[in-house]
Amino acid sequence: MLIAITRQVSPNINHCELSFHERRPIDLRKAVEQHETYQRLLSELGLRIAELAKEPDLPDSVFVEDPAVVVEEIAVISRMGAISRRAEADSLAQELSKYRRLEFLTEPATLDGGDVMRIGQNIFVGESARTNREGIEQLSSILRPYGYDVRPVAVTGCLHLKSATSYVGDNRLLVNRSWIDSQMLSQFELIDVPVEEPNAANGLLVNEVVLLPESFPRTRALLERRGIQVRQVDMSELQKAEAGVTCCSLIFDIHT
Repeated sequence: MLIAITRQVSPNINHCELSFHERRPIDLRKAVEQHETYQRLLSELGLRIAELAKEPDLPDSVFVEDPAVVVEEIAVISRMGAISRRAEADSLAQELSKYRRLEFLTEPATLDGGDVMRIGQNIFVGESARTNREGIEQLSSILRPYGYDVRPVAVTGCLHLKSATSYVGDNRLLVNRSWIDSQMLSQFELIDVPVEEPNAANGLLVNEVVLLPESFPRTRALLERRGIQVRQVDMSELQKAEAGVTCCSLIFDIHT
């Protein structure tokens, strides 16, 4: 059974870290409503929701994907690139310990889960402003004994690897090639996002359905023409905090 760990929106989300977006006021009430709708959609798609309490002192803490990388065998607790976010890992590690044995990245490694894209035994990791080479090497060392092949991908034009590409099933990737070294992904069929929607490459594949923000109708049409089932959700307020559909949940299989 798949579980999605989520966390309530921090009341201080307006103080979130920003790297590529200009700061605009976030309507907290709307952000909370959008996050609740997002969780309901995950539930409709068959996931069990485990919602963590809000963290008022941690503005970015709704983005639970970033503090950890979870595979079948273990959970790796990352050391995030933004110093202000590192305390987010504490309560998430406590929750993950119910389901997995934990390993921890150590200084000088930095790694955000948003830079990690797993496709089977292949794990692509963005070398970005938030994830450094030492973080990639430590993750590789931890996961190699379990048969995972960790491969670095240069990220230059966006926050995380999954801001620029995401797996949409059947050996296909949704991608914005201008932001990453797409040559590292040549084994896949690459579906280029429309030029009018450069931020649309972040999709979340759940039980053969791809979640996308409502703000990317051209990308939805592009995927549906290829026979890919799409559901959309309003993320407009959370997107002001550089959010995507992947970063608001940490999804993995629970052993039953």
